[in-house]
Amino acid sequence: MNRSIAIALALETTDAPREALALDRVTHRYGRTTAVDDVSLTIGAGEIVCLCGPSGCGKSSLLRIAAGLEPLQAGAVRVGGRLVADGRGAVPPEKRGVGLVFQDYALFPHLSVLDNVRFGLSGLSGDAQKGRALETLGQVGMAEHAGSFPHQLSGGQQQRVALARALAPNPAVLLLDEPFSGLDARLREQVRDETLHVLKRNGAATMLVTHDPEEAMFLADRIALMRAGRIVQIGSPIDLYTRPADSYAASFFGEVNRLPGVARGGAVETPVGSVPAAMAEGTAVEVLIRPEALKLSIDAAPSGAVTARVMAARLLGRSSLVHLDVPDGPGGAVHLHARVPGPFLPPEESLVSVSLDRSQVFVFPA
Repeated sequence: MNRSIAIALALETTDAPREALALDRVTHRYGRTTAVDDVSLTIGAGEIVCLCGPSGCGKSSLLRIAAGLEPLQAGAVRVGGRLVADGRGAVPPEKRGVGLVFQDYALFPHLSVLDNVRFGLSGLSGDAQKGRALETLGQVGMAEHAGSFPHQLSGGQQQRVALARALAPNPAVLLLDEPFSGLDARLREQVRDETLHVLKRNGAATMLVTHDPEEAMFLADRIALMRAGRIVQIGSPIDLYTRPADSYAASFFGEVNRLPGVARGGAVETPVGSVPAAMAEGTAVEVLIRPEALKLSIDAAPSGAVTARVMAARLLGRSSLVHLDVPDGPGGAVHLHARVPGPFLPPEESLVSVSLDRSQVFVFPA
């Protein structure tokens, strides 16, 4: 019996799954380059997990392996508790029960919006196909464009049609590869907000690839941060932002001020105050301070505050970014950035008081 058919038949008798998608110790190489390095990841039904990281970190390769678009070289893939790929064989992509949305949407230009969405519903009658396609287009707000063709739609509308086509077969797992990267900034915010609500209503387990940390934090229930083919840290957005595993994780999700230091007596001294450092005496460390951890005042200085000189101040809409020179020993200074809510624009060369929110300061071995 064909191995892929045997897998599919055997899986019909498995118990109810605890996860919708499971990747177990997956490794993948392109020649001598290891793109995915011993990665394990599970996604529950209705959960949105974002694979996040810079270009070339292995996130798209991992998604393509889950979809069956790349042959599995090592490890195992399960969808809905069913084994769909291991070292002995694989179920083809169209039989895995997954929906796919690509960066370029991959709509058929010669088919109408309705027929694009109907394309993956060949197992239904004609009337059932049309009904399900219109229902799904309604979920993404595109039912009134059912008779249009892709070239008549905006980029945001095309993205929503691609999402409807992926959702129409009611897949257990939805895989999205950089689905918003082709949209301009304002449209991207609108479309990803709409997409989040559609995904949550639909209830499919979702793996979404993005290199945009803000997008990952906006969409994800959990984020898997990748670097060089491995998952560096996985957790909720607040976990990764407030409890980063290392300096790479801390700096990926927001700007940081970097200061060198040495751990002494369970702390490290910085120009803006002492910071706890549970490391061996004399350990060289790197202190990472988020700009919003620097609290500025032009009135009475809070206890423990230091005085800094304003080099520049810029309004960025919802916040202001203030460039500071902070004294660091005789005749020296360090340049730090502070982010303050709303308009806060002290004049250049003026003096401000700086205090430190230590909950947004991280210390790692240098």
